[in-house]
Amino acid sequence: MSDLPRIKTAEPIIPGVLKLVFLDGYEGVVDLRPLLSKGGVFSSLQDPAHFSRIKVDEFGHSVGWLGDDGYEVDLSADGLRRDCERQAEIHKLMVV
Repeated sequence: MSDLPRIKTAEPIIPGVLKLVFLDGYEGVVDLRPLLSKGGVFSSLQDPAHFSRIKVDEFGHSVGWLGDDGYEVDLSADGLRRDCERQAEIHKLMVV
């Protein structure tokens, strides 16, 4: 069994898009705009100022944002890694 991915750093590139660096050295970009456009708990992240306040959790297992109401929205490291890798593959297919 392999170790679960852990995030070292998370940086917004543009509103809704993150550059992630994982502890194993993998770097990827993930476009969260389709998820954010669904609204609901993600509505506050449509605000670029709020999206830029991203935090990596203490152990690197997730990234999250704390809302003004104290509610935290978080996304898991393993899901983000999977999405980074999938989006990188799609990008390769489109560039060829």
